[in-house]
Amino acid sequence: MKILAAGDIHGDQRQSNRLAKKAEKEGVDLVILSGDLTMAESSVDGLIGPFRKVGKRVVLIPGNHETIATADFLANLYGMKNLHGYSMEIGDLGIFGCGSANIGLFQLSEKEIYDLLKKGFDEVKNRSKKIMVTHVHPDRTLMEKLTNIFPGSSAVSRAIKKFEPDIAICSHVHEAEGIEEQIGKTKLINVGKEGKIIEI
Repeated sequence: MKILAAGDIHGDQRQSNRLAKKAEKEGVDLVILSGDLTMAESSVDGLIGPFRKVGKRVVLIPGNHETIATADFLANLYGMKNLHGYSMEIGDLGIFGCGSANIGLFQLSEKEIYDLLKKGFDEVKNRSKKIMVTHVHPDRTLMEKLTNIFPGSSAVSRAIKKFEPDIAICSHVHEAEGIEEQIGKTKLINVGKEGKIIEI
C-alpha cells in the first residue's frame, strides 16, 4: 500500500494543491493528514478539496491549531474519517490515531493522549501491520531536541513502546520535518508539510 502523509499545512491552500498533485503523480492509495491543517482555525477553505478532486481517499486528525469539532466538520463534509481516538482497517493494515498535542491552543493531557491511542489500537490490534498517527512527537527523541518550544509527549512514547506499530507518523515540530527515527520495532517519521511517501 502506498500512502502520502503530511501535516502542518496551516491553511496554505497552495500547499494542499501541491500535495494533491504529488498524491496523484505518485498514485497513492491513501492520504493521511496529521493535524494543524488550519492556522488557529482561521480558514478551512481549499484544504481538503484538492485531494478529493484527484480522487484520493483521505483520513485526518486535528492538530493543536484546530478543534476536534473542526476536524469532524471536515471529515463529514468530505466523507472522510477523523482518526482522533478511532481507527480504520484496509485489508490487513490497521491505522489508529490521536490528534491535538500536549501544548498549544487545543491541548490534551498525557493521559488523554494515551487513552485515545489505546482505544484506537484496541480496534486494530489483530491486524498484521499497523500505523499510528499523532500530531505531537514522542519525548526523548531527536525531534524533541530540535525545538525549545514544543515538548515531546510521554504518552506517545509509551504508546509506541506498548503497541509497537510498524510506523508512527507525526508532525508538529517544523524543524524536524523529514526526520526518521527508530524506536524499538517502530519507524517514527515526522512527515511535515512537504509530506512523505510511505509504502507498507
